[in-house]
Amino acid sequence: MDGNLTTIHITKALSSSMIVELIDEYPNLKVITCSPSVYKRTSDTYIEALRELGIEVRQQYNWGAKSKSHGLEFKVLKLSNKGLKPKEIADKLDISLNRVYYLLRKSKASFDNRKRKHNHGAVKRLKSEGLTAKEIALELDIPLRSVYYILNKK
Repeated sequence: MDGNLTTIHITKALSSSMIVELIDEYPNLKVITCSPSVYKRTSDTYIEALRELGIEVRQQYNWGAKSKSHGLEFKVLKLSNKGLKPKEIADKLDISLNRVYYLLRKSKASFDNRKRKHNHGAVKRLKSEGLTAKEIALELDIPLRSVYYILNKK
C-alpha cells in the first residue's frame, strides 16, 4: 500500500483495531470515505476520535470498477448504424461476437432498425397473392425458415 495516500475508501464499518491499522499503514491520511450504510454502522465515538486526529470521515459512494467499454459502445453502435453486421463489426474492432451483441443490447440498439437481409414487404405481398411459403422461398431465393420467420413475426 502507498503510505503517501491522503484519502482512502473503506467498505467495512470502522473498529478500533481497523483505525490503528489504517493510521499505521497511511501516516498521511486526511480523509476516509465510505458509503452511507457503512457510515451509519460506524460508532460516533470513532468518527469523533478520528476528527480530533485531523482525519475526516465522509459519506461517498464509490461504485466499483469503471466500464472498460465506454468508448467501444459508441464505435459498435456507429458501425451498426452504417449497416455492418455484428460479425463484421467484431472482425473490424477485433472483439468477440458476443461482446458486440452485449454492447448493442447495452446501448439499447433496436435490431428492427438494422438493415434487413430479406425484403419483408415482398414476402408478405406474395403470401397475400396466395403463394405458399415454399413458393415464396423459391421466388425470392431466400431460406424457407426466413419466410416462416417473416410471416409469423408479429
